Amino acid sequence: MEISAIEKLINDAVALDELHVKFDGSQCTVIAVADFLGELSRVKRQQAIYSPLAQVINDGIIHAVTIKTFTTSDWQREKMFNLPL
Repeated sequence: MEISAIEKLINDAVALDELHVKFDGSQCTVIAVADFLGELSRVKRQQAIYSPLAQVINDGIIHAVTIKTFTTSDWQREKMFNLPL
């Protein structure tokens, strides 16, 4: 699966300010940035990003997903130490 297809699945379902995706074989790493994420619990944040990927995960195309979520202000601070994927 192409990274652009993963990005499209997420972007079609969730309005994000920034999205960074790394896909290596069957492992996917996602960094999602949006202010509304700050209003959600950690579990709800994960679910918001995981949900659009559920079908490709169930189909076995993606076997493992790592999701990191940030508000825009948190991301400004975080990306100084951790470069985007």
